[in-house]
Amino acid sequence: MFAIIKTGGKQLMVKPGDEIYIEKLTAEEGQKVTFEEVLATESVVGTPYVQGVVITGTVVKHGKEEKLRVVRYHPKKNVNKVYGHRQPYTKVKIDDFSAGAISTKTAAAKPAEPKTAAPKPAAKPAEPKTAAPKPKATPKKPEEK
Repeated sequence: MFAIIKTGGKQLMVKPGDEIYIEKLTAEEGQKVTFEEVLATESVVGTPYVQGVVITGTVVKHGKEEKLRVVRYHPKKNVNKVYGHRQPYTKVKIDDFSAGAISTKTAAAKPAEPKTAAPKPAAKPAEPKTAAPKPKATPKKPEEK
């Protein structure tokens, strides 16, 4: 099972057990986080979000990405600056998908119960159709000159 979530201005496809890198969150390491903005699941596409589906994960660590060099250069002005930037991130491990009261952990733990067909209500007897008889087509007479 997979889902597409929206977080930090990005859309990510996640599965249970995945470790994803997202924009920095305020949660501490080891805390649970929930993603409620689910755009789609394996069988449902939301408009704009899928209702009742929540994805939970655990914060693994916080960190910074590798340094990105930014060069500012203006020719003939003697301006030549080099800046560096390290974007902060949060690493999250996806634990569970839950759709209403059913989650992937509980669904995997419980064996499937056999479905029993509910008795169908008795059908009403069909009424005889009383349609008006169609008029017979009469042959056209040739036009007289």
